[in-house]
Amino acid sequence: MHRNNFAPQPAHSPPLHHPVPQHVSTVPMMRSPPPPTSQQQQTHNSYGNPYQPSPAQGAGGPFAPGFNSFINDPTAQMGYQMGTHAVKAGQDYVEQRLNRYVSISALKHYFNVSNSYVLRKLALVLFPWRHKPWSRQQARLTTSTTSASGQVQEQQYASIFLPPREDLNSPDMYIPVMALVTYILLSTVLAGLRGSFHPELLGSITTTAIFVVLFEIVLLKVAMYLLNISNESQLLDLVAYSGYKFVGIIITLAVSEILSGGNGTGGMIGWSIFTYTFLANAFFLLRSLKYVLLPDSSSDTSMRAGAGSYTIARAQRNRRTQFLFIYSYIVQFLFMWVLSREESAATTVAKNVVGKGGTGVGNGKA
Repeated sequence: MHRNNFAPQPAHSPPLHHPVPQHVSTVPMMRSPPPPTSQQQQTHNSYGNPYQPSPAQGAGGPFAPGFNSFINDPTAQMGYQMGTHAVKAGQDYVEQRLNRYVSISALKHYFNVSNSYVLRKLALVLFPWRHKPWSRQQARLTTSTTSASGQVQEQQYASIFLPPREDLNSPDMYIPVMALVTYILLSTVLAGLRGSFHPELLGSITTTAIFVVLFEIVLLKVAMYLLNISNESQLLDLVAYSGYKFVGIIITLAVSEILSGGNGTGGMIGWSIFTYTFLANAFFLLRSLKYVLLPDSSSDTSMRAGAGSYTIARAQRNRRTQFLFIYSYIVQFLFMWVLSREESAATTVAKNVVGKGGTGVGNGKA
């Protein structure tokens, strides 16, 4: 007898539904690691400056990323070259204009100084009494011409004066220029300490000092024409020597102010200091300019010819001797007296100007 299977049918499970993400997340792209660095670079980065940017900041290092591209830009390079050419052309133009009046290469010789030279030169200007020798040192230059086969055909000997850095007796323009600026500043400072400084005082002192310098240069030019001195280097020597008087004037103003208790250079103390600085400057010029205006005929002619010095006739020598004495004592006395009294005179003028202004204001109020 057949029996039916009444076993229940297997049940089927419902279909599974996976959750769908609502926010899409992006997976970062993996990059290859940087190349390994050497042990020396690692040590430097580990113990070096912690604030120093690492090379991983970009191709430009600590600069902006586009700096290198800007430098390598053809337009930027062309602009840089044009700017360089423009600056060079401007310098050449200025030198050409200045060379009409004075040689730039000759001026560089007078500013070739050192710290030790400046100190020793200041001591020489203030205490010239026992200094020897006064002659300037020279260096001999040998120039030779060679033929096509390399044989020496002709040799020529010339001499040049050593620069101030190497010769104490050589004149320079560094000390006169610095002394002129110091004189102007010192005069205004002393007026301020006395309570009599006014803007007109600075202009008056500067104008007087520059006028004295220019007038002395014109006087030297006229003297060179009358004394038949045509060498440009001798004119520059005279201009350089004429500026050393500001050293004595500065000492006169400063020491007189300290010793006289703020009374300036008008008393006995001021006149005593002025007399010493004037005599020291006159003696210094007399001994120094002797080798510029009165060259020695007993010296080596080959050496002196290259340096621009030459022997002169007796009559011309006498005229130059007279000019040397007048310039060293009489002319320098007048200039130093005017400059040393300019500060007090300018203070009086400034007070009068301010007093008139105050009187006018008072009358207007009345």
